[in-house]
Amino acid sequence: MQNNNPIAEVFGFPTDNISERAQYYRDNCLCPFYNRYPNCTKDKADNPLGVCSINHAGSQVITCPTRFREDWMILRNAAEFAWGKGVRWTSLPEIKLTDADGQSAGNIDYVIARYNSDGHITDFATIEVQGVYISGNLRNPFQKYMEHPSADFSWDGRNYPHPDYLSSSRKRLIPQMLYKGGIFKAWNKKQCVAIQKSFFDTLPNLPTTTKAKADIAWFLYDLQYNKSDNQYHLKLVNTVYTEFHAALQRVIYTKPGDMNAFISVLQGKLEERLSTAPDAHSVFELL
Repeated sequence: MQNNNPIAEVFGFPTDNISERAQYYRDNCLCPFYNRYPNCTKDKADNPLGVCSINHAGSQVITCPTRFREDWMILRNAAEFAWGKGVRWTSLPEIKLTDADGQSAGNIDYVIARYNSDGHITDFATIEVQGVYISGNLRNPFQKYMEHPSADFSWDGRNYPHPDYLSSSRKRLIPQMLYKGGIFKAWNKKQCVAIQKSFFDTLPNLPTTTKAKADIAWFLYDLQYNKSDNQYHLKLVNTVYTEFHAALQRVIYTKPGDMNAFISVLQGKLEERLSTAPDAHSVFELL
């Protein structure tokens, strides 16, 4: 891959994969990772942004949550955490969750349900899947690549795309864990989070526990390149077990910096204001 190529995968294939099969997927905007529809629907159904992952700092960062569906390993791993092996279970996607007042608490990405021989649910667990938000413009290099797919594609345009881990956690992951996770904790149900290891590494160090005591299993995945088929494949690289309240406390509370440094900033702003204001009364009005 070129260092100035921001795109790792397009419609499931590396940008330097110019095989007939890869071109077939690009020509038809198909998703190989079990999207709800055969076609990719990311961003726009009629003109999808078919980027599964981007290149950043020498690795591939998953930007589309559908990318985690490869071989459905996220479901199998979650079911084994919840119940072990040899049980009967199925998965149910996009289940609406409501609170005690009947207000929507959002949708659950996946519920895995354990059921008996009569078809009755005996237990369930939840799975949240989180890709990484992007800062910068990804549509422009994608469209340029799609005009002439080539193994040596490069992009020198402005507003170069890169992962925005902070927004990914603060705008989606943490609110999801706070609101929906609190309900599942009250119900004493296991929770699973499927994210990429590089994303997890940007979170505060979470206090861990044993698999048996865990409320939440964080399944950390990465993309591993396979030279034989010139494709990346999803691989589970680690699982971190945490208790709900301990993990949440660590994530939502930021370690405070030096208050004196903050006061120094305020003092500088105040002195700047005083030097330009004609009298104290006008300072009060400006503030």
